[in-house]
Amino acid sequence: MGRRPRNDLLAGLTVAVIALPLALGFGISSGLGAASGLATAVVAGSLAALFGGSALQVSGTSGAMTVVLMPIVGTHGPAGVLTVGLLAGLLLVALALARAGRYMALVPAPVVAGFTVGIACVIGLQQFPHALGVRPHDSDQVPVIAWHAVADFLAAPHWWAAGVTLAVAALLLVGARIRPAVPFSLLAVAAATLVAELAALPLTRIGHLPPGLPAPSLGFFDLGAIPALLGPAVAVAALAALESLLSAGVADGMSGRHRHDPDRELFGQGVANLITPLFGGMAGTGAIVRTAVNVRSGAQSRLAALSHALILGGIVYLAAGLVSRIPLAALAGVLLATAVRMVEIGAVRAMIRSTRGDGAVLVLTAVATLMLDTVLAVLLGLVVAGALALRAIARNVRFDQEPLRHDLQPQHTEDEHALLAEHIVTYRLDGPLFFAAAQRFLLELSEVTGVSVVVLRMRRVTTIDASGALVLGDAIQRLERRGIAVYVSGIPDGHHQPLEALGVIARLDRAGRVFATTDEAIAAARERLHTTGVVPRLVS
Repeated sequence: MGRRPRNDLLAGLTVAVIALPLALGFGISSGLGAASGLATAVVAGSLAALFGGSALQVSGTSGAMTVVLMPIVGTHGPAGVLTVGLLAGLLLVALALARAGRYMALVPAPVVAGFTVGIACVIGLQQFPHALGVRPHDSDQVPVIAWHAVADFLAAPHWWAAGVTLAVAALLLVGARIRPAVPFSLLAVAAATLVAELAALPLTRIGHLPPGLPAPSLGFFDLGAIPALLGPAVAVAALAALESLLSAGVADGMSGRHRHDPDRELFGQGVANLITPLFGGMAGTGAIVRTAVNVRSGAQSRLAALSHALILGGIVYLAAGLVSRIPLAALAGVLLATAVRMVEIGAVRAMIRSTRGDGAVLVLTAVATLMLDTVLAVLLGLVVAGALALRAIARNVRFDQEPLRHDLQPQHTEDEHALLAEHIVTYRLDGPLFFAAAQRFLLELSEVTGVSVVVLRMRRVTTIDASGALVLGDAIQRLERRGIAVYVSGIPDGHHQPLEALGVIARLDRAGRVFATTDEAIAAARERLHTTGVVPRLVS
C-alpha cells in the first residue's frame, strides 16, 4: 500500500482522532443522530479509500452535506434520507461512467469561495441551540433556528452549555495556531466530558449509541418514494461530486506528488454512498479538513484513509458507552471552530477586491447558500459567473472600419481611388459573433450610410453561433433594402455550417459576393461600381 506503512498508520490515527468529534457532530446536526455520522465515517471512509481516485482523500461526513440533508430529514424522515443517499450513489457511478469528472474543474473560484463561506455560516448558526442549551426550533431556515435559540437563551440562560461551547471553540482556535499537529478537538471534547461527568453538570449528552454497526439492510427503501426523492438525490450527488473533487484537488496541491483521477474518484464516492445507507449512514463525501490533516500528517497511500476508518470502527465497537456521555455543547464548540477555520479571510478578501464581478459572485453565492438551497446557490453562482464572463467576451468583439486599400490595383489613378473610396467601405470583424455580442454588431452595421458597397472581412471571427448568424443575415438584409450591396470575404473554415444552415449567405453566394480573400471582394465591388456606372472609369 505504501513504501512506509508506519507513516500511513500514524496519519490514519491522527485523522481518526480529529474525525471522531466531527462525525458525531455532523451526524447530530443532520438530524439522523451520532450513530449515523459514525457509520458514514467508517463505511464510506473505507470504501472511498479503496475505490476512489485519490490516494490521499479522506471521506466521511461533511458540513456541506449536513446542510443539504437537514431539510430532507424534516420532509421525508430518516428512511427518505437513506434512500436519497443510495440514489445519489447510483448517480455518482453514472457520472463516473460518463467521464464527467473533468468538468467539475470548470467551477469558478468565486463560486467555490462563496459556497465555502455560506456553508461555514450555516454550520456555525446550526450550533446555536446546542451551544446555548435550548431546544432547536422547528424550521428549515437555519437563521430562523439561530434567532429563536438566542431568544430562548435570553429568556432562560443556560450558562454551562454556553461556557463549555466557548471554551472548546477557543481551545481549538488558539491551539491550532500554536501547535497545529496536536489533536485539540479530541482533547477538548475529552476534557469537557470529564469535567461534565465529575461535576454532574446539567448538559445534554449524545445519548445511547449502538455497540457496533447494524447489520446491512434495505428495509428503508420504498420504491414508491423514488419520484419524490429524485430531486434531492440529484442535489446530494452534485454536492458530493463537487466537494469530493475539490478536496482531492486540494490534496494534490498540498502533496505535490499525487494526481487524482476525477472519474475514479466519482466512482469511489458512488460506491461508498451506495453501501453506506445499508448500515444507517448518511450521504458522505470527500472531506477537505480531514484530507488536509491526512496530507500534513505524512500520508503516502490509501492505507492512511483506510486505517482512519478502521480505527473509528474500533471506537464504535469498544467505546460506544464513553462516547454517549459527550455533551452536545462540546461538539457544538468543535463545529463552531471548524466553521471559523473553513473561511480563509485573506483569500476571500483578495478575491472580493480582484474585480467587482468576482466579488459579486462570491457574495451572491454565500448569501444564497445561507438563505436558500446549497445546490441552488451553486447553480445561481454559476449562472451569474457565466453571464459576467459572456459580457466580458462580448466586449472584446470588435467591428472596425478599415480604409480602402490603395495598392490593390495600382493602375487606378488617385482620383479614381478617391471616388471608389467614397462608395466602398470595408469592416473587419474580430472575435466571437455570438448571442451576447450580436445585437451590438447589428446596431453598428445598420448605421452605415452614404456608401454603395460594404465589404465584411470575417477572417478573424473566432466563432459564430445561431444567434450571431441570424443577426448577420438581418444586418445584410437591412443594408440591401437601402440599396447597399454587401460582399463577404474570408469566412474561416468551420464557420460555414451555421451560415449555410440558416440561409444567411446562400443568396450572396449565388450572386457571386462571397470570396476567399478581401482583395477579391474589393476587386469585385469595384467592377460592380464601374459596370453600373456609379463610379466612371478614369484612365490616366
